Amino acid sequence: MAVALNYTMITVGDVEEALGFYRDALGFQVRNEVASGGSRWVTLSASEGPDIVLTDPRAGRSETEADTIHELLVKGSLPPVFLRADDLDDVFERARAAGAEVLQEPIDQPWGPRDCAFRDPSGNTVRISQAS
Repeated sequence: MAVALNYTMITVGDVEEALGFYRDALGFQVRNEVASGGSRWVTLSASEGPDIVLTDPRAGRSETEADTIHELLVKGSLPPVFLRADDLDDVFERARAAGAEVLQEPIDQPWGPRDCAFRDPSGNTVRISQAS
């Protein structure tokens, strides 16, 4: 029996702002959009790998849970997002040009990968490594 990751959710403060970033700066393609009860889910695909789903803190949560998630989001305390790119320098420059807060410019890490880090418009930490 084979099991693989199908998609992962990224909670964002503003789906439209995040969509512009992940789609326009990072190059993901919109596959699906769903709106329900004042929330919105947008599924994005890369050329390979699992999809990502952008969603707001209210999606499928109580008001109390949404408030807690939102507080963690604006503090930058949610788990980081790990991506891989064929051309790390190009992706890094597109993210920087889109206004991403740079946390680490591309460097060769002592444990192997070349990577960089920044925050998306919602404050999520995004790390991108060079595909091998």
